[in-house]
Amino acid sequence: MSFAVCVVPVSPMRAEASHRTEMVSQLLFGESCIIIEKAADHWVKIKCNYDGYEGWCQDMHVLEIDEASYPKEISNFTGAVTTEILYKGVPMHLPFGSSIPDDEQLRQRLNIEFFGETWNAKQALKDPATIKSIAVRFLNTGYLWGGKSIFGIDCSGYTQTVFRFLNIKLLRDAYQQATQGEGIGFLQEVKCGDLAFFDNAAGKITHVGILLNEEEIVHSSGKVRVDKIDAQGIINRETSERTHNLRTIRRVIGNDER
Repeated sequence: MSFAVCVVPVSPMRAEASHRTEMVSQLLFGESCIIIEKAADHWVKIKCNYDGYEGWCQDMHVLEIDEASYPKEISNFTGAVTTEILYKGVPMHLPFGSSIPDDEQLRQRLNIEFFGETWNAKQALKDPATIKSIAVRFLNTGYLWGGKSIFGIDCSGYTQTVFRFLNIKLLRDAYQQATQGEGIGFLQEVKCGDLAFFDNAAGKITHVGILLNEEEIVHSSGKVRVDKIDAQGIINRETSERTHNLRTIRRVIGNDER
């Protein structure tokens, strides 16, 4: 086992040590992980520090570091849609929400120069205006299975990333996120930032979105979009088609935090 940090803008995490296999998640620049296995052809199996998710990525996408330098928690993120840094003296463009280490020694170890402003998640308000301002940055981002960047994102990657800006840790998959927070009985009781979960015909939770109010939801379905919602589920704003069946609503932002 060794410690590492992602040193490319977006690194695919795959189910197996092959480009042909499913992308299960992603690492964004600056995210920390543990290398738990090494394979041929420069593949490493990693465990993401933030959510414990495991997958395979290319070894050149991560930089091994010593345990003392390993950033167990990072709360500073790039706040622009794209941010330019210098990595080993060469320009690199990072997506919204990339991690910028607080520790100057780690920045030197990563050999990066960063000149932009960062978003400090620990100081972020959790009011409706802040939640909406983060959520709408992703509008029209295309749906991508396993994605969690502004260049392609899945439903649970979207909710996890938005809430990371609020310093609230969500698990990676929709069914996992549905175990967090407290249940809300009726749409009329929701507050901006509550999470709505949806199931398939077999009763498995397969989708999640962020409620803006009791009538609107923002979610990644085809693309990140705002649609209507009622007690039965989501209604596509453009086609009036019912697309998802509502299963449960959870509140992960405490009333005292709003």
